[in-house]
Amino acid sequence: MPGIVFLVGAGPGDPGLMTRRSLELIASADAILYDRLIPSGALSGARPDVELRYVGKQPGAPAMEQDEINALLVALARAGRRVVRLKGGDPFVFGRGGEEAEALAAAGVAFEIVPGVSAGVAAPAYAGVPVTHRDAASAVAFVTGHEDPTKDGSALDWEALARFPGTLVFYMGVKNLPQIAERLGAAGRPADEPALVVAQGTLPGQCAVGGTLADIAQRVAEAGIRPPAITLVGPVAGLRETLAWIERRPLHGQIVAVTRARAQASGLAARLGELGAQVLETPAIRIAPRQVSLPDPGDYALVCFTSPNGVHIFFELLGADARALAGVRVAAIGPGTAAALAEHGVAADVVPERFVAEGLLEALADEPLRGAHALVARAAEARDVLPRGLRERGAEVDVVSLYDTVAEPLSTSEREALADATHITFTSSSTVRFFFGGGGEVGGARVVSIGPITSETLREHGIVPHVEASRHDIEGLVDAIVEDVRT
Repeated sequence: MPGIVFLVGAGPGDPGLMTRRSLELIASADAILYDRLIPSGALSGARPDVELRYVGKQPGAPAMEQDEINALLVALARAGRRVVRLKGGDPFVFGRGGEEAEALAAAGVAFEIVPGVSAGVAAPAYAGVPVTHRDAASAVAFVTGHEDPTKDGSALDWEALARFPGTLVFYMGVKNLPQIAERLGAAGRPADEPALVVAQGTLPGQCAVGGTLADIAQRVAEAGIRPPAITLVGPVAGLRETLAWIERRPLHGQIVAVTRARAQASGLAARLGELGAQVLETPAIRIAPRQVSLPDPGDYALVCFTSPNGVHIFFELLGADARALAGVRVAAIGPGTAAALAEHGVAADVVPERFVAEGLLEALADEPLRGAHALVARAAEARDVLPRGLRERGAEVDVVSLYDTVAEPLSTSEREALADATHITFTSSSTVRFFFGGGGEVGGARVVSIGPITSETLREHGIVPHVEASRHDIEGLVDAIVEDVRT
């Protein structure tokens, strides 16, 4: 089968701005050649056997010359491979995608173009600035900022740019910003015209510096702005104070470390990201399912689930649908566990107001348990509060240990990243034990606990939590961080 190359735009940096088509192609690719400025996690959906090649370019130090990249694309396609050439932004907007497409066409190789969201539009939008506006800018020009404005034979017509009746958007022009501003001013662009530089656009660390054409270079230098960055010149830049939105998110500027298992971290990370936080995934634990034989749940009057992990593993082992629990009273320790049950078509009959074992026992106070057969599905190292309490009420209790919580040692880079955290979250006692056992340190970060049991374990390790969630689930944890930042 003949190969094909897809020139794919990965967007400006926020993974949420990747297109559905780009994700589909990444998942089906035999080989992916990717650049430096692709979103975090962009390759996570690739096949395990995919050939990954980094061909990014650091300023002045390309990992691979462009001619080599072109030749490699041709060679891989001729070998029958399905190739994704993954680029930050849009491949045809200062991405050299046109050159690569020409090389493929000349070689007779099939290719497709998959546009991406360009940073020149996205970064200003995330800073609250529209590049066009009915009253302020009826045109927009995208300009390379790489070219040295002082060199002889410039490809840029600075007089035409100075006269341009709209917004000027310069890509990657931080280094040359003083010369850009000087040349525009000398060519007649008003010195008091609004200007804006947006660094790390669409990412949690986005930073925007505003000023005028006359002083923007000085302001950017004083702020220590570094690439990648987009520079805007034009009246629309003055709209930032009115339309800025990203800085108004409640967790903007916060760096929150998530210590729960990687597979379970995504929901918490996504929620924190929606609120503006930069999330550090520093998993201290890993969930290791056990291969156990489940008893028939239909033999029990009551089945208790103590975690979402337990629910998912239970149904995976059961190999049956929700009808296996028909006629059985089902209890969930909290709304997260109840939501996991709902994913499998089961509505929990009992969910306590306090999301701990003691709360579940209180919620079961009116249940006729004497002589009843109850099953507790849980982690191997869970506390015995629930089965002991059920037995004291006269129930015959079986406990099935569905999984072990094991250590996930922190890497050197993860430990170093923790030094920048403003908050570190702990969602269970096991995350506490394994975090500190794996060399983790909280440093100057505020410690956030999901509830009293986790807080007790923190104190056993000499750490008094700064924040404890009043509602002992993920939403309660997020609410507690927001309230902590607000106060």
